[in-house]
Amino acid sequence: MKQVFNTTLLILTLIISHQIHAQSGEVIVIANVDNEELKMSKREIRNLFMGGVSELNLQPLGLTPENAARLVFNTKIIGLTESRIQSYWAQMRFSGRNKPPKQFESVDEIIEYLLTNKDTIAYVPVNTKIPESLTIVYNAEAAEKASSIN
Repeated sequence: MKQVFNTTLLILTLIISHQIHAQSGEVIVIANVDNEELKMSKREIRNLFMGGVSELNLQPLGLTPENAARLVFNTKIIGLTESRIQSYWAQMRFSGRNKPPKQFESVDEIIEYLLTNKDTIAYVPVNTKIPESLTIVYNAEAAEKASSIN
């Protein structure tokens, strides 16, 4: 009886652990661009989404702060907390230097906007179904695996 309980407990722990990992998840960065082979580095994406100068003339799009994918993107790609990013954009707006990326309430809204607007770029959860006309320009999970191999 004790072994059945321990086995059940182990299975439940593994299931819960997998679900937590899936929810904390990863993000991918997708774009509506003509170049289907376009790949970007983490640094290029960070620069673009933080209002820096880029060779690529892409309009970055983001999710609202309540969205979990935004937290993952800010932490893993930008490397800053939400409060630090908000502070940065407040300074940029106040000085008139730059504006933050256009924000959307949901992933569906971002996908719809991307599909109808050329040269736009956004992050979405890795498990999002991506329409064929959009290009994955950065996959954090794939980038981490590649860097651990090297």
